[in-house]
This record gives sequence, C-alpha cells and structure tokens, in this order.
Amino acid sequence: MKTLTLAAAYIGTIVAANWAVTTYGAIPIGLDLYAPAGVLFAGLAFTLRDLLHEAAGVAWTVAAIVAGTAVSVGIAGPGLALAAGAAFLASELADLAVYTPLRRRRWLTAVAASNLVGLVVDSALFLSLAFGSLAFLPGQIVGKAYMTVAALIVLAAIRARRPAVA
Repeated sequence: MKTLTLAAAYIGTIVAANWAVTTYGAIPIGLDLYAPAGVLFAGLAFTLRDLLHEAAGVAWTVAAIVAGTAVSVGIAGPGLALAAGAAFLASELADLAVYTPLRRRRWLTAVAASNLVGLVVDSALFLSLAFGSLAFLPGQIVGKAYMTVAALIVLAAIRARRPAVA
C-alpha cells in the first residue's frame, strides 16, 4: 500500500506540474526571479521520487514517470508533457548516481544532494526542450530548492519523532 500511495503521489506531482505550467505560465518565485508555475510541484516531485525509489526501487520510479507523462499528454499536450517526462527520466539517472551511494550512510543528506543534482539536470533539460531557452533557469533552481528545503524539514521532523530501533 505504501508503494502505491507514493507512486500515486509522485505521478500526481508530475501531472500537477504540467497542469500548472499550462494554466498559469510563468510566476514570480521571489528574489526577482520567475519560473514556469509547475516549478513548485516539480520540486516536491524530487523528494517523492527518492521516497518511491527507497520503497520500491528504480522500476517503480521509472514506471511512475512514464505514467505521469502519459496522463500529462492529455492535460498539457505532448510537447510539454514529453519534455517534462524526458527531464524527469534524466534527473532519475542523475539521482541514481548521487542518492544510491549516499542513502545508507546519511539518508537526509542523500535526499538533499540528489534533489540538488536532480533539480539542476531537470531544469536545464526541461527548459531547453519545452521552451528552447534557459532564461528561467535561475528561477527554476530557486523554486525547486524552496520545495526541497521544505520537504527536508518535514522529513527530518518525521524521522526525529520515530522511536530509535535497537
């Protein structure tokens, strides 16, 4: 059940990110920066991806990306949805290189490091494919970093409340 819930949440953030871009376009995210509106959902998606990866592995994670992309085609059109799907897949490969080796030693550090790498890879590829420009790159990175920090705070609080295992 945990795997299905995480997969559904991850797919939902992919779809929500694409919907937000088509519905709202570019939004201000602070620091005089703008980014496509899906940036905040996409930022959350990276943490959900790590949680799904941890619970079910790479195959489930890739399947969720494909499912989120397929649903997004009907919501955002094939160009935007496929650009987002390709970016999520590329950032998943970067995530494997960063998250997997770190996760056993310091899990929150692994999530933070993989999100950082993933958000840069995802942002650069998505903006290039979807818009043919990196003009929103600083805004994309900052917006996704906001969500990564928020997710890390929540995860740290949850982990701190768990009883120690002997």
